Amino acid sequence: MDIHITLHGRRDLTGQIYGQLRAGIVEGRLAANTRLPSTRDLAVQLGVSRKTTLDVFERLIAEGYLRTRAGDGTFVADGLTRLPSAQAEPVSARARATGIWRKMPERMAMPMPPAHETLDCDFKGGVTDKSLFPYEAWRRCLYQALRTQARADGGVAGYRDPGGEQELRLGIARYLGFSRAVVCNWQDVIVTQGAQQALDLLARVTIQPGDVVALEEPGYPPARALFAALGARIAHVPVDGEGIVVKKLPRNTRLVYVTPSHQFPLGMPMSLDRRVELLEWAAQRGAVIVEDDYDGEFRFEGRPVESLKSLDRAGLVAYVGTFSKTLFPDLRLGYVVPPATLSEPIWNAKQTCDWHSCMLTQTALGAFMLDGEYAKHLRRMHKAYAQRRAILIDSLSDELAPWFEPLPSTAGIHLVARLAGSLREDDVVAAARAVSVGLYGIRAFYAGEPAQQGVLLGYGGTDAAAIERGMKRLAALMPTLAR
Repeated sequence: MDIHITLHGRRDLTGQIYGQLRAGIVEGRLAANTRLPSTRDLAVQLGVSRKTTLDVFERLIAEGYLRTRAGDGTFVADGLTRLPSAQAEPVSARARATGIWRKMPERMAMPMPPAHETLDCDFKGGVTDKSLFPYEAWRRCLYQALRTQARADGGVAGYRDPGGEQELRLGIARYLGFSRAVVCNWQDVIVTQGAQQALDLLARVTIQPGDVVALEEPGYPPARALFAALGARIAHVPVDGEGIVVKKLPRNTRLVYVTPSHQFPLGMPMSLDRRVELLEWAAQRGAVIVEDDYDGEFRFEGRPVESLKSLDRAGLVAYVGTFSKTLFPDLRLGYVVPPATLSEPIWNAKQTCDWHSCMLTQTALGAFMLDGEYAKHLRRMHKAYAQRRAILIDSLSDELAPWFEPLPSTAGIHLVARLAGSLREDDVVAAARAVSVGLYGIRAFYAGEPAQQGVLLGYGGTDAAAIERGMKRLAALMPTLAR
């Protein structure tokens, strides 16, 4: 690549080039073993004679900053002592973030464990087991997508439909109609960069600064942070055993965000009566309901309850889904099926935001779904997660019963257990980590103070053997904490 060197006038060109190259090396901007342009290419780039660049390189080689490799080029030498970059002079005018971004409240962000932490048994929530993923089938879909991309638009590189690739939208529409009773065609689906972007797009087209947005309490911190960052007034509405308490919703609520299939984080599903009550409440006030079905694919008990979207007759429910829990989070693909009146605004918002998601990944996932591989993968995952969940619940209900009370949870890839007596979640989490078991407190999911201490136990990324080991270690540990 071209290297950036600025020449001021035509005096002492050798000294100017030498000084800038040497500064780039000692300050670390030119890393060890970086290959530099040839003296001929650099001379053409800078508009100087080749003798000038030859003199510069010879001096830097003689001083040990560069080295040559016969027939291969000139490289930055390794093993050099680097100097810190010079600090800019302090100035009174600085770029500053505005509003909530100046200092994000601690409980607005999703609690994340240290990236470097490696535990023998880690009950981290929201993660999946990549070892169960059918990589060979995915590789075939990627190769097919590459061939499709090579032929697309006659070989001319261009921008794509902001709504997403037709194959993927068709796969999503068929899946939702079959498994979630959501009646939609492929044009109704808008592909997003995960569920979080779907929430962002919905918020951009439905709320203005000062509007009231109601969220479940406890609830999903990234959604709370997103709506607050866009200027909404957040109403934290309590949940009970049937879901969000509709009677507690403020009358002037513009948008209601709920997780009815598997309340986040407590786990209970919203009852059918409560769903109907929420829909009737929204219809009376013209409020938009965002239904986040983040892991509803994994149901282990009881019959599936109708999605809010399938019950909606007033056109007020936006259905949001993600592939983060069924495939893996770093895929960064999700979708939204908005009310018909919001479809075009969200399409425009998506185009304005990032134009469209990755075509290659979308095309591969579309083939993965339409070829039946996605359904087969879900069946495999369901079987594995059901086994892990059973081990977890059996242990919590047996040897760990004096200290943990698992909350009813019929779906998903995590559950919450309340702590008995005077046990504090911070103490339990710290003690568990000391024996290489990762537990996660639920306090961060509350905007206010939680009524009771508890821990979240994710089993999506932890295999059955590790869960058994972790439960045994907790059983040996808990009596010492309860004294």
